[in-house]
Amino acid sequence: MEHSVISREDFVFTIGYDGERAIVDGKARKQYGALTTMELAEKGLFRAACSSALYSKDEAEMKAFIDYFNSKAGTKYSQAEEVRRLFGVNMFDIAKTVVL
Repeated sequence: MEHSVISREDFVFTIGYDGERAIVDGKARKQYGALTTMELAEKGLFRAACSSALYSKDEAEMKAFIDYFNSKAGTKYSQAEEVRRLFGVNMFDIAKTVVL
């Protein structure tokens, strides 16, 4: 089976996985899908912001998110792996998305 690349908006608002299918929060995607990583963080949508930073593959964007999160949460995370684990965010091969 050939895997497709999941869109940024679908990845950012994925709430779980069922096999090779990503389960996407359609309401949140519609409401917040156009926001940048930092706009998501500023709205308190930290898991979505972490997903957005991970999807971008931009180290500076991830660092900016981590710094912002630390300032709000009083934490001292420094590595992308730490916040990915905190929010349960990872990239998988996805064959299909299911929007709820």
